Order: sequence, then structure tokens, then C-alpha cells
Amino acid sequence: MPGSFAHCEDLVRAGDKDRYLASLFAPADRRPHLYALYAFNLEIARVRELARGPMAGEIRLQWWREVLAGERPGEASAHPVAAALMQTMARHDLAAATFAELIEARAFDLYDDPMPTLEAFAAYGRRTASGVIALAARVLDGRQAEVGEFADPAGVAYAATGLMRAFALHASRRQLYLPADVLDRHGVRAADIFAGRTTPALRAALAELRAFARGNLAAFTARRAALPTAAAPAFLPVALVPAYLDRMERPDYDPFTTPVEVAQWRRQWALWRAARRNLS
Repeated sequence: MPGSFAHCEDLVRAGDKDRYLASLFAPADRRPHLYALYAFNLEIARVRELARGPMAGEIRLQWWREVLAGERPGEASAHPVAAALMQTMARHDLAAATFAELIEARAFDLYDDPMPTLEAFAAYGRRTASGVIALAARVLDGRQAEVGEFADPAGVAYAATGLMRAFALHASRRQLYLPADVLDRHGVRAADIFAGRTTPALRAALAELRAFARGNLAAFTARRAALPTAAAPAFLPVALVPAYLDRMERPDYDPFTTPVEVAQWRRQWALWRAARRNLS
């Protein structure tokens, strides 16, 4: 089993550097279980990349549903991420229902259906990023802490920012995570997005979504003084949201060509400052 947790750590270090860096501020005995959770999140987030078509993706997601339901014990024990996750779920009493919601949300990724509304956009963030934050908080905080009021806006801010960062990649696949009602409000045409054209209308729509992300970040900030101290490392990745949004608000930013990256030392500094003040 230690090998399974080490495998998860390697996956997270390579594929989810923000959460990996944030996990270093968690107690050492909790980190392996955070890595198991974050590695599972990576596994289901990458299903579209790994599967050859929606049906193959659905089969992968169904496999995870059955693993979580205890229906494939032999296969789960042979799969390093599944093995580590099942032990983490048992040790920290993590609700299978939250993992099921994560899987259901990720089924959207398999298809090219547009995100219909801003509310659906927020719901996707709550079911993905907020769900991961809440589970990580449970791993860190031995009490049955109620963190939903903190995790919901924090996760929506983090997910919205991440989806905007990945805008060019999604557009290249003819995926649209930007809400259709926001695009319609600004007169954005899907044909322009898929052709890689940066129009004033698209810039206006992205500006509205950045304001939406900042609004959710502000809602989290207004509450975070009451955040249980033990659970705080689960929320640390959210401290990076302002830096990413700032990059996207530069005058020379082009959503199709400008990488939205922040130097690792700057991310580490932001995380250290947030950890020092307990996100206050």
C-alpha cells in the first residue's frame, strides 16, 4: 500500500502542481491521503484525454463508480490510485456520494455540449473543485466539520479560473465551458471561438467571468476567518486565483495564445503567505 500512495504523490506532483505545493503545508501524516484524493481527481479529469470517444470515457467513469461501490475489489487493489483511495475513504470516513457527484460532473467533459448558463457553470465548479476541497478538508480535520459554506464559493472561484486558463485547449477540441448565456449577452459567436479569433465580444465575456470568479473569491474571503484551522490547507490552492486572474487582465492578454502561468516561486510565496496568516 505505501507504493500506491507514493504513486499518487508522483501523479499529483507532475499533473496538479498547485495542489501538490499546497499539500506541503498539511501535516505529514495526512499528505498521502490528500495525494490519493487529488490523484483520483486527476484520473477522472483526464478521462476525455485518455479515452477514444465518449463511450470509452463512460466505461472508464462507470468502472470508478463500481470501484467506489465496492463491486470490483480485486481490480481496485491492483490499481494504485484506487487502492490508495479506498484506504483513504475508509480511514477518514469520506462519503461515497461526494465522489459519485464528482464522477457525474466529469461526464460533461466527454461531450461537446455547451455549458448552458452561468448557474450551470457555477454548479460544475461546486461539484468538482468545491467537492475536492470539502473532501480534503475532511481528511485534514478529524471532526465532522461543516465546510460547505467555505468550500462552495472557494471551489467555484478556483474552477472558473481554471476553466478560463484552459480556454484555448478546450476551444481546440470544440468544447465550450464558457456559459452560453454569458456569450449570448455579449454577442460572442461559437464559430469565432472555434476559429481562434479574439474578438471584443469574447474579451467582454471573459471579463464578466473573471468578475464572477472574483466575486466568489470575495464571498469565501468574507467567511474564511471562521474556517477551522486544521482544514485550512485544503483551501490553500485558492490563494493562487488572484495571480492567475491578474495575468488574464493584462492588456496584452490573448486567450488563444497567452499562457496563463505564474512562476513556481511566486506560487510558493503566495501559498506560504496564505498559510502563515491561515488564509486570513
